[in-house]
Amino acid sequence: MEVITVNEETFEKEVKDSNIPVLIDFNAEWCGPCKMLAPILDEVAKSQDKVKIVSINVDDNDFLAREFNVFSIPCLVLIKDGKEVNRSVGMKSKSEIEELIGE
Repeated sequence: MEVITVNEETFEKEVKDSNIPVLIDFNAEWCGPCKMLAPILDEVAKSQDKVKIVSINVDDNDFLAREFNVFSIPCLVLIKDGKEVNRSVGMKSKSEIEELIGE
């Protein structure tokens, strides 16, 4: 799978209606750690198909950032069956992300 860019219009289809767990990456263009995390998330997304990984820019989608109480980025939020089950803030390694999603 690829990392999917999501916005407020596509959030319901890509996240709420997903039949598999979704890992949301809340990020911003100006965020250095977010830029460092992106290729790691790409690698994780391509190496498995049990979890959908989506990217949400907090500057462009502040409603979603507020809805999920995102105060620091990068912020990874794991959603299963429409509910948050795990969260991590800050730069993470591939193995830490795989652990977060239960891989």
